[in-house]
Amino acid sequence: MMVKLRAFAAFRDLLGRESVLELGEGATVSDLLLHLCKTRRGFLEAAYDQEGLLRDYVIIMLNRKRLDGQQGLEQQLHDGDEFAIFPPVAGG
Repeated sequence: MMVKLRAFAAFRDLLGRESVLELGEGATVSDLLLHLCKTRRGFLEAAYDQEGLLRDYVIIMLNRKRLDGQQGLEQQLHDGDEFAIFPPVAGG
């Protein structure tokens, strides 16, 4: 299946602005993140803490809806889904 990846702010530097990922049928958000850890240099350190947990400040969205907690990571992906990832945005 094909999933569109959109990355913002600091994650854009690591992942590029937009790309399309090919994942196996039945893949979850967690599977997608693991794929990025294996294929994109620096992503693991940027997105995960030393205990292997997704950093609190990482915001992930699937089809423009924010995903939270473990339940969000277990969300199954479908062909044509749009996944977005970004750190919190602050202004001044």
